[in-house]
Amino acid sequence: MPRLTVVRRLEAAGFRAWPASSTFYDGTWAVRVTTSFPAKRLNSVNPLDPADDAEIEARIERAEARFAAVGRPLVFRQSPLAPPRLIRHLDEAGWSSFGESIVYTADLASLDLAEAIDRIPLQDARRYLEASLVVHRRPPALREGLEAVLASIRPPAAYFVRENDEGRPIAVALAISDNDLAGILDVAVDSGYRRQGIGIDLVATALRHTAHKGARTGWLQVEAENAAGRALYARLGFTEAYRYVYRAPPGIIV
Repeated sequence: MPRLTVVRRLEAAGFRAWPASSTFYDGTWAVRVTTSFPAKRLNSVNPLDPADDAEIEARIERAEARFAAVGRPLVFRQSPLAPPRLIRHLDEAGWSSFGESIVYTADLASLDLAEAIDRIPLQDARRYLEASLVVHRRPPALREGLEAVLASIRPPAAYFVRENDEGRPIAVALAISDNDLAGILDVAVDSGYRRQGIGIDLVATALRHTAHKGARTGWLQVEAENAAGRALYARLGFTEAYRYVYRAPPGIIV
């Protein structure tokens, strides 16, 4: 079992690093809503205390009404902080499980970043935005929503982009320096440039940058089915801290 103090700290860091446009609390259930960007992390109910399991049915109904009001499906994000009684309730009600993800951590002092290149991060958030849209192959309709997410990040953010010889972006990574924590997000390499060491080089560069800023612990997350991503982070020296999974009511397709 993961240490819940570690999970709580990383969950809070994750919320700061990838902020929802609105967050409502029902007890310790954080209801995160972002109408302009469809990421599940930004549009889900996040229970944050294993002991907070009162009035489960009523609270689910309130959350469902809040999501319905903005045209979003009801989704729960089940981490080790979710109450066991809530998990049993969702299981018995036939809720689906999908999108399992793994949160990894590493002691930056233990990583071999000596050969990582010291690259100066982009200072232009809009240039990073456009590069992220291209590399992730996100539709132009998501430009405004992603711009709002990036603009709302409060801890210092560093933008890293690799380009090919023609100046086209082929890889991106976002580094968040949050006191002694370094979060690496939005990592992607264009499909035509994978297995060339670009991803590990870019992540190592981002981690080296955050270490220079005083970070001591790196964290990141990847979908469990992403074997290439998991292998990359294992090569860097990251180890699994905990997992989370998304839950949706019967008949709801997310």
